[in-house]
Amino acid sequence: MSTETVKKDILRGGQFLVTETKSEDIFTPEDFTEEQQMMKGSVKEFVEREIWPHKEEFEKKNYKLTEEIMQKAGELGFLGVAVPEKYDGLGMGFVSTMLVCDYISGATGSIATAFGAHTGIGTMPILLYGNDEQKKKYIPKLSTGEWIGAYCLTEPGAGSDANSGKTKAVLSEDGKSYKISGQKMWISNAGFADVFIVFARIEDDKNITGFIVENDSENGITFGEEEKKLGIHASSTRQVFFNDTQVPVENMLSERGNGFKIAMNALNVGRIKLAAASLDAQRRVTDLAVKYANDRVQFKTPIAKFGAIKSKLAEMATSAYVGESACYRAAKNIQDRIDLRLEEGNSFAEAELKSFEEYAIECSILKVACSEDIQNCSDEGIQVYGGMGFSADTPMESAWRDARIARIYEGTNEINRMLAVGMLVKKAMKGHVDLLGPAMKVADELTGIPSMDKPDYSELFAEEKEMIAKLKKVFLMVAGRAVQKFGPQLEEHQQLLLAASDILIEIYMAESGILRTEKNAKSHGADSQKEQIAMAKLYLYHAVDTINQKAKEGIGSFAEGDEQRMMLMGLKRFTKYTNMPNVVALRNTIAEKLTAENKFCF
Repeated sequence: MSTETVKKDILRGGQFLVTETKSEDIFTPEDFTEEQQMMKGSVKEFVEREIWPHKEEFEKKNYKLTEEIMQKAGELGFLGVAVPEKYDGLGMGFVSTMLVCDYISGATGSIATAFGAHTGIGTMPILLYGNDEQKKKYIPKLSTGEWIGAYCLTEPGAGSDANSGKTKAVLSEDGKSYKISGQKMWISNAGFADVFIVFARIEDDKNITGFIVENDSENGITFGEEEKKLGIHASSTRQVFFNDTQVPVENMLSERGNGFKIAMNALNVGRIKLAAASLDAQRRVTDLAVKYANDRVQFKTPIAKFGAIKSKLAEMATSAYVGESACYRAAKNIQDRIDLRLEEGNSFAEAELKSFEEYAIECSILKVACSEDIQNCSDEGIQVYGGMGFSADTPMESAWRDARIARIYEGTNEINRMLAVGMLVKKAMKGHVDLLGPAMKVADELTGIPSMDKPDYSELFAEEKEMIAKLKKVFLMVAGRAVQKFGPQLEEHQQLLLAASDILIEIYMAESGILRTEKNAKSHGADSQKEQIAMAKLYLYHAVDTINQKAKEGIGSFAEGDEQRMMLMGLKRFTKYTNMPNVVALRNTIAEKLTAENKFCF
């Protein structure tokens, strides 16, 4: 296939909104290569052997165990999946990177956090922004687990506003080193890290600068006590204090003033990997809930047979299935873009950075959706267990506590929601995504006469795909008018942005579930995908409801009179089913498969 052909087939970030994606053009977990399947099996075996049996120890804040697990993971190559072979990594590509992150993260949030912090924001800034000497010196040690990495960005007065940090870097008189002084907080892996990525401001620079700082207690580096946290108990989280810490000038990362860019791009990678890190946690929680529901007998009947429990199990499995569909769809888009850039002569770092930046919208969407899904899933898991779910003797309460942090780190979900819409608008202004043309067509459609033709829904998902197309019109109607009305001031209307973002998120997630299922139904027959079809339809049903509610909220915030009435009429048209799905039957189909298999089986 020529480069030109590849170019046409790879959608740009955000283009899913204005382009119909064909099911055969997306990647699904069913497309894993033999090598990826073997890697998945190795990671699962590692987790069952080294992590899950020690669940209690993690809850008792056994930081040493976390450190040991990380070193073992490094010895097996799991920390270096994304690292090129010349730096002692496996060089397996981004889909494989996501796969390892997914399956190593489900047993406990403590390992998920340590792994994510090390392989993502602890290693990637050096790999993507470091010079050759820096990479040769640090990456092999990080890749093999000989050294553990950490990332020092957040400060007491600089959280979401990352560029406002007060930590200073002062050049020595001889010009050979910088002296760094300041306080960093919420630093994951701090208690056992060997090297830190530290962000500090030189003089009165507008932007912060990144530095590679080795952990040396005799070089002005001290630590606060381990933080007392709601969850992720064995993830080391401490304050780090730098007091005239001397750092050689050659340890500056990239260029002076480039730290904010490094921080933001590292977070793009971190966001989609955080989404992946939420997936196996959902599978595991659902698996445990199914087994408990089959074993727990009340009124002489296993509670799995009760409709109220069936509803919960079905919804839990559905969110896991759709999240998985969306994560691997985006991962392959990123991998394809990386491969294309490498073909065009970009360096490894350039190809990776530009590709993650290209799909920053999808990264934010997935971070929000999957972090909220694991919270809901674990909450329902507690409910299935009833009183036992509230007990620390069962795994549900720790899963619930561990899940809570995912909505906060890598940028809060509120920040990510606003970023997703903001980045989409910027892409439109740069001409990377044509929003204006489709938005104007939707505006014209509002004043036109609806078609009275009876649609043909004989093919699988015909109505559902038409519904997805209509939901995209809802976003274009609301966001298009909002941009028209507020222009650059749109970012000041945060509640409107949050509502628009929820519409965007639900479209991407629902479409991903439908496309994956359609692709597999075409390959293996619809009968083999009976439960998956039910999950795709069930998720879409909820997405339509959410979009209806959020669109009303958005329209009501800026439209009045005739304009408001016209938009609400359009909304009603765009969210109306011709054939309303039987939601109870869909849930029963999914739940009965789960309970018959006695596990999460999708």
